[in-house]
Amino acid sequence: MAVEEKPPRKSGIAHFFAAAGYSLGGLRRLARESAFRQEVALIAGLLVLLAVFGATMPEVLGLLALGLVLIAVEALNTAIEVLVDHLSPGWSQFAKDAKDLGSLAVACTIGALALYSGIVLFW
Repeated sequence: MAVEEKPPRKSGIAHFFAAAGYSLGGLRRLARESAFRQEVALIAGLLVLLAVFGATMPEVLGLLALGLVLIAVEALNTAIEVLVDHLSPGWSQFAKDAKDLGSLAVACTIGALALYSGIVLFW
């Protein structure tokens, strides 16, 4: 098996565009996950609720910021799952633990989003 040569590093504006391309690739991969699509629907639904109940712009921006954090945590959770599935195609305790911990991180972030929304809507 031949060893592939590492591509040269990009710098300056080329690095910026390469990084943007990698991020778009990550978004395309994440979009295949039903959990991501459900979380986007949750964020959109909460945005509608905030708008209907007359939330201020800073409150809406706070929700959007937490929504972006949720998407970032989901992306990291998916990355963990991809790596674990590659390293341990069968069942193993380390794989279960890694996936459970990633799931906990997502659940905590959803909890923070729900708590924030509840405070804005009902306080």
